[in-house]
Amino acid sequence: MKHGFVKVAAATPDIKVADCTYNAESVCRDMKKAAGQGAKIVVFPELCLTGYTCSDLFWQEHLLDAAKEGLKKIIKTSLAMDGLFFVGLPWEVDQKLYNVAAAVSQGELLGLVPKRYLPNYAEFYEARHFTPGRKDVEWVTFDGHEVPFGMNQLFHCADMPGLTVAAEICEDLWVPNPPSVAAAMAGATVIVNLSASNENTGKSLYRTALVQNQSARLICGYLYASAGEGESTTDLVFSGHNLIAENGTILKQSQRFQNEIIYSELDIHKLRSERRRMTTYQVEGAGDYCDIEFHLKKSDTNLTRYVDPNPFVPSDKSDRECRCEEILTIQALGLKKRMSHTGCKSVVVGISGGLDSTLALLVMAKAVDMLGLPRTSILSVTMPCFGTTDRTYNNACELTRKLGATLKEVNIQEAVRKHFVDIGQDPAKHDVTYENCQARERTQVLMDLANQSGGMVIGTGDLSELALGWATYNGDHMSMYAVNTSIPKTLVRHLVKYYADTCGDKQLEKVLLDVLDTPVSPELLPPENGTISQKTEDLVGPYELHDFFLYHMMRYGEEPEKVYRLAKYAFQGTYTDEVILKWLRTFYWRFFSQQFKRSCLPDGPKVGSVAVSPRGDLRMPSDASIQIWKEQLDRLG
Repeated sequence: MKHGFVKVAAATPDIKVADCTYNAESVCRDMKKAAGQGAKIVVFPELCLTGYTCSDLFWQEHLLDAAKEGLKKIIKTSLAMDGLFFVGLPWEVDQKLYNVAAAVSQGELLGLVPKRYLPNYAEFYEARHFTPGRKDVEWVTFDGHEVPFGMNQLFHCADMPGLTVAAEICEDLWVPNPPSVAAAMAGATVIVNLSASNENTGKSLYRTALVQNQSARLICGYLYASAGEGESTTDLVFSGHNLIAENGTILKQSQRFQNEIIYSELDIHKLRSERRRMTTYQVEGAGDYCDIEFHLKKSDTNLTRYVDPNPFVPSDKSDRECRCEEILTIQALGLKKRMSHTGCKSVVVGISGGLDSTLALLVMAKAVDMLGLPRTSILSVTMPCFGTTDRTYNNACELTRKLGATLKEVNIQEAVRKHFVDIGQDPAKHDVTYENCQARERTQVLMDLANQSGGMVIGTGDLSELALGWATYNGDHMSMYAVNTSIPKTLVRHLVKYYADTCGDKQLEKVLLDVLDTPVSPELLPPENGTISQKTEDLVGPYELHDFFLYHMMRYGEEPEKVYRLAKYAFQGTYTDEVILKWLRTFYWRFFSQQFKRSCLPDGPKVGSVAVSPRGDLRMPSDASIQIWKEQLDRLG
């Protein structure tokens, strides 16, 4: 349960209709299997102790008694286990029959949660046998103990803050206002659903969407266990379709038409972080809910869930292409509006032959097309200096020509050398002053050319550079509109690649692919043997690591220890633990020390869930101390 992870399971046991002894033994076997795999919360299907398809046999008192005997066996089995188990069975209260979920933990029956919404349409006729559950909790006697009975029950873990579980049953999820909505607003972070959803064509897709969307709406973990093989096939077939979802993501689902147990880990800390962040998510407190405590032993949780090493980039090709087109459009529309509002008829960009300026130029071309302006209204300026290589220079020029923009070259070497003389800088001393003089000279040239043409300077810096403060203050840091400001470096590559794949121009595609193949560099130091000598990722670390760190730190507020754990898991076999920790230290140090650069960023369009605009996603003081984050990093090694 360290770092907020809890292992969960959804199980479909083998059953025989109306054979409660067999069914209880089958449930107990699966309980032992799940507990053996470390699962702490396990949900079984609706009415699994009797079988969902018993029909009028539910009126047989002998069946009801046998189900209770089966429950006793399950309670006894749970005594030696560390977990919370939900099992379905029929239950009689005041001469009425209810379809209930029994919550069992460590030898105790903690509560009985009845089903509220009983389908009585098409192939379903539950109202023939059962009574809708009541919200209010009353107490019933079972095996000499008083047990809470009613819908409004929350099961909270005394040993893991934030782990609060509520139950609903099958059709409860399919109605306009599921009981899980109220439960989540009362504080539940995990919803379990005991289900017996029969299979017909297309239903599994709808069922998956329901579970996925409900977990997103409620910002919760959702465990769904459905009846499978073993139910009566008189008229229906059940597939054992089990699902585990977390905040809109399906973490795991079973193979249909075979009974199995599926496992994953829910991140309770992440769910709590999301709820804290969303001010419109109102947790109203337990109110009229009965709060029931259960215990789990504190232990680590081995991760099996997928942790994406590239969280900003969709792994599916079609999703990625759709996302790229959407982002390019958002960027271009932002620039279009700014140009229209200011009356600018031209835009100016410094083109280096690198990834970021290439993306900015592509966006500018799209924006002027939207405005109906000629692409010659784009002034693409190449400004070679001490570190410029032939490869990047030629790519910058060729890219400009292929896009139909206006190309202008301003060699800044002499201007920079004169500035060295003015400030007493030794040109042989390749320090930060040597580098920043070039960056600031380029910005001055661009600003003045924009004044000449009545246009505006378009910034090229990306989100990853801003997070690290990898920009020259009032140099490439500054512009009049920054189109790449919320695009992480890992995503920049895919945007350029997408444009190359879809532009329909073989020569332009060739240039773009060569830009993609060029090492990332500010080219501020002289080349060695005509090739780039200053590679950014050698200096600040791999951007794929920094983007991973940024996503988890900013999106979910995760602590360094947890970010490190996730990174080790996501990048195992790619980077050693030592390398990951080295660059994680660099990331945190630069993120805190460079906030002053982010505090005065130019405007730019937000495209994703993580951004660092001081007017939007990151209201951070420039003088915030890194100390408590550093202390945790120091404990890591």
